[in-house]
Amino acid sequence: MRKPHALKKGDKVAVISLSSGILGEESCAHQLNLGTKRLEELGLEAVFMTNTLKGTEYLRDHPEARAQDLKDAFQDTTIKGIIAAIGGDDTYRLLPYLFEDTAFIHNVQENSKLFTGFSDSTINHLMFYKLGMVSFYGPSFITDIAELATELLPYTKKTLQSYLKGHEQNEIYSSPFWYEERSDFSKQALGKQRVQHTEKHGYEVLQGTGVFSGSLLGGCIESFCDLLVGERYPDEAEICKKYQLFPSLNEWKGKILFLETSEEKPTPGGLKKMLETLKENGIFSVINGLIIGKPQDEAYYEEYKNIYLNVIDDEKLPILYNVNFGHAYPRCALPYGIKATLNLNEKTILLDEPYFQKN
Repeated sequence: MRKPHALKKGDKVAVISLSSGILGEESCAHQLNLGTKRLEELGLEAVFMTNTLKGTEYLRDHPEARAQDLKDAFQDTTIKGIIAAIGGDDTYRLLPYLFEDTAFIHNVQENSKLFTGFSDSTINHLMFYKLGMVSFYGPSFITDIAELATELLPYTKKTLQSYLKGHEQNEIYSSPFWYEERSDFSKQALGKQRVQHTEKHGYEVLQGTGVFSGSLLGGCIESFCDLLVGERYPDEAEICKKYQLFPSLNEWKGKILFLETSEEKPTPGGLKKMLETLKENGIFSVINGLIIGKPQDEAYYEEYKNIYLNVIDDEKLPILYNVNFGHAYPRCALPYGIKATLNLNEKTILLDEPYFQKN
């Protein structure tokens, strides 16, 4: 896997609407301004690509424009990192414009850059993984950097700082607090703190003991099932199959799979159906272990545990639950393709190699 360079103070980072175009709406102007300021406070310069702020309707109708922004960001040598504006549900529509552009593929492989995002960005991450570039399942612009509270969430701030040279993390810690999702994202919510809870569970071992290792690979379970089954968009499974986006069973061998559920908070029955889809594809029989993200707002917290255990139905597969990634707040950054070691007895997640280039 090709690793990006760490960001440095003064670097330009591109913000791109790869799925939803909400960042370009007037209702989001206060978050646009706040997120730009927050990046400046981190020592970074935000660059909004040509189509990023053209709004929801335009970007919904023009996936080629979204793809062009990503291509331009990799082409521009002054841009050192890329931040997804937010998730959505149709990133897969960019794939034909990206996989069939040899110049883009060349730039990704020869000029790897930090890419961060989550949720529907799972599609982007799988594309970068297929092209051999390490990317980060982590914070995005609206959801994290433009946090409406007076300050960045402390755990989020550490995650973002880990993208800067000299601040790389080698352990994924459990956050001492978790936060509820907001119901108000309007300008009137500026300065209002999130509802905070003390973390009572920490990392939970659902099954297994001892130590296991493997390269990290995963994402949002809804995105996985959408690209495998195509229930949301009829052509999604066909397009993803054409470009072989979902890793082969051989590719899953020896990996540590990380999975999380979206803000839609699927019912236990819905989660069961999605896990059964993955099981039918044989993934659970070949991976070395499973890391499960904290459910947003701790919805179905106990019920989910039983669903995972009952569907997987393999006591030999180590499972660690309630890890801070995905849709729950706050979130860490999990680097695709980087080897990690989990110690279930001590409940630790260690990264066994640097996720940035040395120079």
